[in-house]
Amino acid sequence: MADPSAPVLFVTVGSNPAYLFGMESVARARRIAANAGLEVADSVAAGRSAVLADMAYAWDPAWLREIAGRPQTVLTLGGRPVLAHVGDRATADLVTAAMSGGGPLPAGLATVAAETGELSNDALRKRERPFVLPLDADHPGIVERAAYDGAYKGVTDALTLYLWRKPAFYLTRWAAQAGLSPNAVTAVGAALCVAAFFLFYNGWYWTGVAAGFGFMVLDTVDGKLARCTGQSSYWGNIFDHGVDLVHPPFWWWAWSEGLQAYGRPFERVYELLVVGAIVAGYVAQRVIEGIFVRRYGMHIHVWRQVDSRFRLITARRNPNMVILVVALLFQRPDVGIELVALWTIVSLIFHAVRLAQANARRDRGRPVVSWLA
Repeated sequence: MADPSAPVLFVTVGSNPAYLFGMESVARARRIAANAGLEVADSVAAGRSAVLADMAYAWDPAWLREIAGRPQTVLTLGGRPVLAHVGDRATADLVTAAMSGGGPLPAGLATVAAETGELSNDALRKRERPFVLPLDADHPGIVERAAYDGAYKGVTDALTLYLWRKPAFYLTRWAAQAGLSPNAVTAVGAALCVAAFFLFYNGWYWTGVAAGFGFMVLDTVDGKLARCTGQSSYWGNIFDHGVDLVHPPFWWWAWSEGLQAYGRPFERVYELLVVGAIVAGYVAQRVIEGIFVRRYGMHIHVWRQVDSRFRLITARRNPNMVILVVALLFQRPDVGIELVALWTIVSLIFHAVRLAQANARRDRGRPVVSWLA
């Protein structure tokens, strides 16, 4: 009988010369397992449960977490075992033989077919069928693309989801091959973020937009790099999301201050009203999101499909930058920041109404659950 208090072991079966994101496949699998809280081992120890992983295949980390939480369960692809959570060495030997093509699976194990299995990923706000693929050393790009797509949030803004999804993939792969850490990418992005602030403040809008968009792309790359290489960490997450959370109001204030140098200044009182509306609206929306998460255990953006669709364009940094760039094309950065203020108010009203509707539904005794559940 396995000790339930001991960490689940992670043991690879076989080898594979494939390299994924600049890492040897076995080393990458072990890093992902360690990042998921499993204890990496060379073999199954007596009295310990273990997840066995056939290195002829690659899989989304979501499957590893799922199987690690389901003892006596095997994930299969085409009937072949890919991941298996076993409770003793005798069972492990039989599963290892099955993975090596030398025998059937032992009786008493539940099976989950990767072709039909679906999982809810609350962290990435999506319900998905995580990938499981044969790992061919001659064609690792297929798995790299699947791993990158699997690391993407299902509900986010339109620019992140569509515009730079492909270029960010190549940057992520290059950063991995170059041995860059996610925190290093975040640090470069943070430097561009600060540069954008000063450029906006001095009215150098196009240069600031270039720096800002560089930061926005790297803001996608660092998270994908962490997930694809198994380097996610608590403090890295704090660093990344802390920068994301704090900088937008400073950008919009700097943009309004830069209007003086650009030649289209606001009256001081009017500028305070415009910037105040943006900052207050931004903070209020974040508060609403926090209340919703605390009260209902999920992001407001995944309650109903309309919420997920509105997240594509809601008044966050990326959609606001689109508004500002369009206005800048017409040489009216002043109108751009006014439109950002207006859109922030509209978005605040939308989210306030959605929170009120969720509260009313709860008060009537009806469940508030995500459409992705």
